[in-house]
Amino acid sequence: MDDVDLLDLYRRATDWTLGKVAIASDHLDAVTGCEGWDVRTLMNHMLETQRYFVWSARGEDASPPGAEPPDLLGKVPLADFTRSRDEALRTFGKEGVIERTGPSLGIAFSDQLLHGWDLAKATGQDATMPEGLAEAAYQQIHGRFTEEQRHGVFKPELPVSPDATPQERLLAYTGRAPSG
Repeated sequence: MDDVDLLDLYRRATDWTLGKVAIASDHLDAVTGCEGWDVRTLMNHMLETQRYFVWSARGEDASPPGAEPPDLLGKVPLADFTRSRDEALRTFGKEGVIERTGPSLGIAFSDQLLHGWDLAKATGQDATMPEGLAEAAYQQIHGRFTEEQRHGVFKPELPVSPDATPQERLLAYTGRAPSG
C-alpha cells in the first residue's frame, strides 16, 4: 500500500463520517457499542484522537487519547468535526508530513471510518462503508498492533468466515460484531 493516497482516503472517510455526525448530533445520549460511552462521549473521543494525530504531525506536545475524553464538543458538532477534518487535511497535506509521520494518517483515517460506523450503528443510520475504504483501512491497521497494544484500542478480534466482506473483516479485526 505504499502508493496509496492517504489524504484521499482520509478525505473520503471523513466525508462519510461527517454525514453520520450530522444525524448523530441529534442523539448525543444514545448508547454506542463502545463500552460505557454514549454518542457525546464517542464524538469527544473522535475529536481528541484527531487532535492528537494533528498535533503529533506538527511536532507539538501531544498525549495519546485517554480512557475518558475531554469535553471538546461544542453546540454544533458538525462544525467541530469539519474544523478538525480541515485542520488534519491542511497539516498532513504539507510537503513531507506524511512521509515523516509514518503510519499516522493511515491510522487516523481508519479511526474516523470505524467510529463513523459506531455512530451510524448507535443512531440507526446506514452503516455501509463507502466502496474500497474498509479494505484500505484493514490494510492500514491489520498487524500494526501487538496484542498488548490492542488492549484498550480494540476489543479482541472476532472470527469471520473465509468469504467475509472487507467491511466484515475490518470490523471483526477491531472486535466489532459486523452484524452488531
